[in-house]
Amino acid sequence: MSLLAIGINHNTASVELREKIAFSPEKLSEALAEIGASDTIKSGVIVSTCNRTEIYCDVRKGIHKGHVIDWLMNFHGVDAEHLMPSIYTYEEQAAVRHLMRVACGLDSLVLGEPQILGQVKQAYAASTELNAVNGMTEKLFHKAFSVAKRVRTETAIGGSAVSVAYAACILAKQIFESMNNITVLLVGAGETIELVAKHISSTQCKKIIVANRTLERAKLLASQFGGETITLAEIPEYLPQADIVISSTASQLPIIGKGMVESALKKRKHQPMLLVDIAVPRDIESQVGDLNDAYLYSVDDLQGIVNKNMEQRKVEAIQAEAIVSEESAAFMTWLRSLQAVDSIRDYRQHANVIKEDLLEKSLNALSAGGDPEKVLRELSNKLTNRLIHTPTRAMQVVAEQGEPEKLAIIRQSLGLEEW
Repeated sequence: MSLLAIGINHNTASVELREKIAFSPEKLSEALAEIGASDTIKSGVIVSTCNRTEIYCDVRKGIHKGHVIDWLMNFHGVDAEHLMPSIYTYEEQAAVRHLMRVACGLDSLVLGEPQILGQVKQAYAASTELNAVNGMTEKLFHKAFSVAKRVRTETAIGGSAVSVAYAACILAKQIFESMNNITVLLVGAGETIELVAKHISSTQCKKIIVANRTLERAKLLASQFGGETITLAEIPEYLPQADIVISSTASQLPIIGKGMVESALKKRKHQPMLLVDIAVPRDIESQVGDLNDAYLYSVDDLQGIVNKNMEQRKVEAIQAEAIVSEESAAFMTWLRSLQAVDSIRDYRQHANVIKEDLLEKSLNALSAGGDPEKVLRELSNKLTNRLIHTPTRAMQVVAEQGEPEKLAIIRQSLGLEEW
């Protein structure tokens, strides 16, 4: 047994190097095929995301971590000068602990983010499909998944919003009791709004409308979530429908003014409207916040929520780290116990051979008319002598060699520590 974790991540390597070491789907299949046929690696899983590339493997006896690093460099055609300053390696329990930390989001760019667990599960599934993972590595990944579930259950490390986009959606769910009848107007179609759309769509809201300067980009985004599209010029017409407005564009001037919202509120018969402006410069005039029934939050308001939540995640991470330490130690204890299985089996077989040999002789003696009491006493004496001969001799040898520590271990294993 020799568990290894080898890789680079956002903390150790530049984007340029991470791109060179990343495994595309095609490269991943090729690499896993090589691992499956390897004479040095018994079993392996490759985790490759935009922030990390890691190899988790169980290598054969006598194989050093350098063999796996050499394979990684040769596979990607990267020389040691560029890779070695950024690479990290973990062995045995440290490797177990690292995988558990990764699966729990404790080693992520955003502390506690849940996406990494899904990515690790996908990596494991890919290895399983190509028969590259088995044995200890297989058990390790299943254990890591259960530890991640325990951390999510027993801590709140992933329960608070730590991105502005997610915070906007959490705010919406807190204000509206149910999202089932809620119409959401998203203004813009960039990366931030795309993240907002992903979070909002998971709330099962009634309708999503995407407004953008160019309809082509709006349609591309809206098609992912079954939403409608409008131009920025059509916002005044559609604004009365919107219960929630979330805006993030690159406009240098406000797109939604106080008068526009005031008019929309009249048409809505003053049903409340939540407006979240996560653009810099602002997309929504600050005076909108003065209107009754209009609740306006700026990017600064959300950033305050994010900062507070990040501090809370750091507190929760302390408990999560304790769980990982406990679980990694328990896994290694279990793993080490497996090393005794062969010895226990051999010892039992040896004892059974002695028993069967003496038992057969005793049964023959009884069949020949021997005295039962005499036969039983002889059986018990011979069985005892045969079974204690080897450990007795072992105690004599270590005592003669002046090794009291070994003698103490033998006594303990024979249950003599109380004698």
